[in-house]
Amino acid sequence: MNSKKMLSVFLLFSLNAVLFGNQQKIIKDDLDFPYTLTSPPQRIISLAPNITEILFDLDLGEKVVGVTRYCDFPEKALKKEKIGGMIDLNLEKIIALKPDLIIGFRGNPIRTVERLRGLHLPLFVLEAGTNLETIFIIIEKIGTISQKEKKAEILVESLKKRYGETQAALRNVQHEPRVFLSIHGTGLWTCGKGSFLNDLVEKARGVNIAGNIRRKWLHYNREQLIHDNPEVIIILSRSQREFSNVKDWIKNEAHLKGIKAVETDRIYFLDENLATRPGPRLIDALEELARILHPQFFKEER
Repeated sequence: MNSKKMLSVFLLFSLNAVLFGNQQKIIKDDLDFPYTLTSPPQRIISLAPNITEILFDLDLGEKVVGVTRYCDFPEKALKKEKIGGMIDLNLEKIIALKPDLIIGFRGNPIRTVERLRGLHLPLFVLEAGTNLETIFIIIEKIGTISQKEKKAEILVESLKKRYGETQAALRNVQHEPRVFLSIHGTGLWTCGKGSFLNDLVEKARGVNIAGNIRRKWLHYNREQLIHDNPEVIIILSRSQREFSNVKDWIKNEAHLKGIKAVETDRIYFLDENLATRPGPRLIDALEELARILHPQFFKEER
């Protein structure tokens, strides 16, 4: 083969590598569906608030063209095109936005996910997991599919550092208080074993009184709550006003007045958005909850 032919073959091989090389890299999402990595995505749609937060933390905000109406953080996310809620997605709008990457999450209906796949849209679905450490994996996977691996690695390292510092601060805890975690507003809804919120309480060195119940979410029996007698009640709320309403409801319930947490007024606010979104700010929730349960191990200022 002469030099001209060799050069032509080399150039053709190089061109094929550029055009098709990336297409050979296939990974699977958390529902075990294959996803082909090609060029870095330029038009991304997020189907969940925690996904949106991660994308912005990976400096991909300018590439995000659509989010759910619940995606309210960071503030720039509010200006993005809305594609419905997590369970009532507007498929026509999603198609019109011409995404080259759609990132779904646990909570998006399977039937909707199947319809998106049926339309051959570039969908990658993630699961929430059952423990706090899952957020590191979620961030790394989003870094991979968005081809922001280095940025994801830096973010995960910084979060792991803060996580480790909190765990170190709690290493000498002698008593883990019994905790009732109130969710979904007025009432006695809480989390059981298998939810990452249960793991959040445990990582903050508390004992979730519903932690032995093998259900992620449940309505707690009032008599059982009195029997378990939590030392601390944590109310997940979207605002201080909502928190005050739920706290007043608990304190005014005649049957709950004998509970230790009510008697000692150890009823605390925890930002619902921090604690219920498996994203970077879950570490903020851990730090805050650890300070609530064990203030003696932390300085007043960060």
